[in-house]
Amino acid sequence: MTRKTVRIAMNGVTGRMGYRQHLVRSILAIREQGGLDLGDGTVLWPEPVLVGRREHALKALAERHGLEHVSTDLDAVLADPAVGIYFDAQVTSAREDAIRKAIAAGKHIYTEKPTATGLDGALELARLAHEKGVKHGVVQDKLFLPGLLKLKRLIDGGFFGRILSVRGEFGYWVFEGDWQAAQRPSWNYRAEDGGGIVVDMFPHWEYVLHELFGRVKSVQALTATHIPQRWDEDGKPYDATADDAAYGIFELEGGAVAQINSSWAVRVNRDELVEFQVDGTEGSAVAGLRNCRVQHRSATPKPVWNPDIPATEVFRDQWQEVPDNQDFDNGFKAQWELFLRHVHADAPYHWDLLAGARGVQLAELGLKSSAEGRRLDVPEVSL
Repeated sequence: MTRKTVRIAMNGVTGRMGYRQHLVRSILAIREQGGLDLGDGTVLWPEPVLVGRREHALKALAERHGLEHVSTDLDAVLADPAVGIYFDAQVTSAREDAIRKAIAAGKHIYTEKPTATGLDGALELARLAHEKGVKHGVVQDKLFLPGLLKLKRLIDGGFFGRILSVRGEFGYWVFEGDWQAAQRPSWNYRAEDGGGIVVDMFPHWEYVLHELFGRVKSVQALTATHIPQRWDEDGKPYDATADDAAYGIFELEGGAVAQINSSWAVRVNRDELVEFQVDGTEGSAVAGLRNCRVQHRSATPKPVWNPDIPATEVFRDQWQEVPDNQDFDNGFKAQWELFLRHVHADAPYHWDLLAGARGVQLAELGLKSSAEGRRLDVPEVSL
């Protein structure tokens, strides 16, 4: 075996997602398994270079995990020819400029979403990367969750027949920050800092719908700021200027209709924090992060509406669990491995910056739909 070191500039790993999912559960997990075996006698060894603004926080992470390379100078890191990949998990408002610099420096790009604050910027990043000839990928982690992988297996096997509708419920109560600390950073609730649940979640819904059910053809959304005042990390009150809930209807290519509610002001009465119910002519399924339940046409009971007597059936008991049938790795790690294979072994990979631009477009149109009170067509994007 030949070990090949790939140095990755990781910007934004002091944040929750960048640290837990991308550094610890992806890159460090790949190192713990001995690297990534490409199957041709080569093992890739990822060597992270931690980049950010707070040197003390970067050094603390490096010391905790036995890493050597930290820097607060992004330009210097990008100028280093030994660095081959740039990864971005910064706040959205800082992402576009950093990726633009990385493309100009000839680095391969892997980034969280949204890729930019607007469609024009997202498309420009895709064009620049294409013209520069660098490889590029956007995190679309929910496609790699066990629940959605099981759902994809059902779709591919023809379980549903003709898919009629998709209903999604996502969200949980984010504490306001006064009497209990908020679970999300305060910038999420300030539009001027790139916050808002539409900007955060509609890019996810775009790729889930696109990959599993069909391209989104139109969107009609209603947004709300249900909690108008919150308290920041220092305990100071501030006005929430971004939406904390969105209620969307999406028309899909092929005729199915999707309805997805997204909220940081909802208390959970579900089995998982996100669930999708898919109804088809031959069967239905409810998929969450890890689990998936089905009810086939042949086993569908015959409920009768009678409000005058208590329900005589436990409806949840009438569904069947879909078995795992395989071992599921961490979804972020699985996608990192695919991207590394794409860069170093030219393996197929289509979750690129253009796919990321579709997510930005849907968020932009969702906000416009809510502001104007009408349904909007979603044109196809291209370079």
